[in-house]
Amino acid sequence: QVQLVESGGGLVQAGGSLRLSCTASGRTFSSYAMGWFRQAPGKEREFGAAINWGDGRTTYADSVKGRFTISRDNAKNTVYLQMNSLKPEDTAVYYCAARVTPVLLIIQSGYNYWGQGTQVTVAS
Repeated sequence: QVQLVESGGGLVQAGGSLRLSCTASGRTFSSYAMGWFRQAPGKEREFGAAINWGDGRTTYADSVKGRFTISRDNAKNTVYLQMNSLKPEDTAVYYCAARVTPVLLIIQSGYNYWGQGTQVTVAS
């Protein structure tokens, strides 16, 4: 059974940085794609970034491109989301997701497993 556990959320001032972690267990993830999504209060969950575990290819939503960086540490089975220049509109619950094939998708339905989420709050 695949388990995804997020950590690293918290409260930060606008312009600050946070790094989220997603530790995966239960499978060999070399052929997986991993994504970060977020859901703000009263809004739909939206795509943020994705990475292929095997070759490291990435894709980003326009809203985070240039500010957020997704990466992975194969030895630790962990995917990271480095978030810089944070804005109040980045406030949301951030979710890690895993897809069993190495295809970078921006739609939620393309992912098979989800973490429980971690809250990020950016104060103005």
